[in-house]
Amino acid sequence: MDYDEGTKFSSFLAGLVCGLAVGAAAALVLAPESGQRTRRRLKRVAGELKETASDRWDDLADEVRGRVEEVLEGARGRLG
Repeated sequence: MDYDEGTKFSSFLAGLVCGLAVGAAAALVLAPESGQRTRRRLKRVAGELKETASDRWDDLADEVRGRVEEVLEGARGRLG
């Protein structure tokens, strides 16, 4: 049987959606904690991740600023 690309993609997408639905249902049934407790924990972890990402972003921005300043000073030195 020869499938065209559209049929292959549709089959893949249908399988993906079914897999996601089964996984979500299993997660809800097998969750070790109540929904409220899980939401609180997710909120706390998300806040920690946000803070960590923000700190890393600030560090990266500072490093980029420093490198740009070095390059500009070097260029001014060569031109001046």
